[in-house]
Amino acid sequence: MRCPVCRSPDTRVLDKRDSADASTTRRRRQCGKCLHRFTTYERPDTSSLMVVKSDHRRQEWNPDKLRRSLQVACTKRPISAETIERTVEQIEAELRSRDTAEVPSSVIGDLAMDKLRQLDQVAYIRFASVYRAFADISSFEDEVRRLIERASLNSTAAAGTSLRLKSPPAEPTNPTSTDTPGANSAREPSTPRETNGTSREATPAGAPPGATAAR
Repeated sequence: MRCPVCRSPDTRVLDKRDSADASTTRRRRQCGKCLHRFTTYERPDTSSLMVVKSDHRRQEWNPDKLRRSLQVACTKRPISAETIERTVEQIEAELRSRDTAEVPSSVIGDLAMDKLRQLDQVAYIRFASVYRAFADISSFEDEVRRLIERASLNSTAAAGTSLRLKSPPAEPTNPTSTDTPGANSAREPSTPRETNGTSREATPAGAPPGATAAR
């Protein structure tokens, strides 16, 4: 692989990574002469995919055009080059999964907008302003309003899900009042009841009725 700057063939691979779906291999290279670093991508040679433009012209699918559009929309936004490349790979994988040799350009734009909406709202508005070609400021304001409403609905739904996941607090238990063990364990023996102010006393065996034991 020649260096794109000095055209020297003396380059070496510094890092190699495969995409999430293993359809692309990314290699980070460095030139041994000018020390310039660049990236190459290895993809399988698949059947050509044709893009049908709005005026019915047909062009061969070129991921570089989509990549450049996403890079412009993501300028000065916290989105890495790896994230943009992964987005391009995901869109291409979805297009090829349709099992058709032709795909409308509007489908590509809609897929890109869906991906950008999830990544960064500012990048989404930038891309939408070019892709949809707003006729006036009111059309732009309508798109921003829809984006805000969608974000509000998503946050409300997320809050509702969070509340449902929270378990209700346990209700305090009120045990039925019962005698505690040992409370009546030591009870005093009951004394004989007195009748007519006198207490009953034991009568000796064999004593005549009415007799009482000698004190």
